[in-house]
Amino acid sequence: MTVAHTLVAGQGLTTTKAPYIENAVANGEMYIEQPYELYSADNHDAWQRLYARMQDRWTRYANPRFLDGLATLCFEPTHVPRLEDVNKFMAPRTGFRAKAVSGFVPAFNFFDCLSRREFPTTITIRDGSSLDYLPEPDIFHDIAGHVPMHTDPAFAETLVRFGACAHLAAEMVSRVSDPTEQHRRLSSIQNALQRFFWFTVEFGLMRGSAVDELKVYGSGLLSSYGEIVHSVESPSVQRYPLQLEWVINQHFEIDHYQPLLFVVNDFEHLYELVGQLEAWMKSGKLDNVTPGWRQMSEADVQSFLTASLNR
Repeated sequence: MTVAHTLVAGQGLTTTKAPYIENAVANGEMYIEQPYELYSADNHDAWQRLYARMQDRWTRYANPRFLDGLATLCFEPTHVPRLEDVNKFMAPRTGFRAKAVSGFVPAFNFFDCLSRREFPTTITIRDGSSLDYLPEPDIFHDIAGHVPMHTDPAFAETLVRFGACAHLAAEMVSRVSDPTEQHRRLSSIQNALQRFFWFTVEFGLMRGSAVDELKVYGSGLLSSYGEIVHSVESPSVQRYPLQLEWVINQHFEIDHYQPLLFVVNDFEHLYELVGQLEAWMKSGKLDNVTPGWRQMSEADVQSFLTASLNR
């Protein structure tokens, strides 16, 4: 029997310490509401400090369209944003909307949301006593790191096209009759999609307007006080023009600063790369990428298989 936690206004929506999220997960609720009254004073203080310390770094390292997005969204510097307010400013620009989730979203469902101009958004915020430690995505990463980019039409169209790749993957898998081969190909395609997302949307760099200038557009960098500087200035980081064959075969690890990053020319170039990814999937070039260091979760596998059966 699942025991529901009592919810009290102001009790907090702190990452890994939120009874509201525990209740939602226990009830199998993936898509949820943002119970704004549950945020505590400490939660709002954490947002204020995270937001304030990033200002100079965004000005120095972020790409101009991200900065335009910040201005468009009119974030309140001292309080965790309400998703309804974020959507009020964002939806008229590109049709994108932040969609509150309780945590993990299976791979197909996540991509499908992007194809429908919905961005799965975590509503908890990291503990204010450890602003640099992030055991999992939080609302600062999702809203301050990702969402400003969603106000840009070119980037938004890229996300929609990338999300649609999941439907193509489900279609490709549906053509395979042998369950073992079906699982193998799906794992390979998923590795390719996951790596592309990681090295672009999460940790992407872009050429700036000046010669040899680099700007940040990846949300994992834009929401990290330390890594945004490290990504552009550290001599220990390898930075290469994005080549699709490199990216889809490149392992990555999530628990340290990235030692290898890829650079695109502009958002139009990024959109074209997603088109190349689609073409390679159709031709079978994603069926045999370098195996991942971790297996697809059963939930991820089932999300694609269910989609393939529903075609």
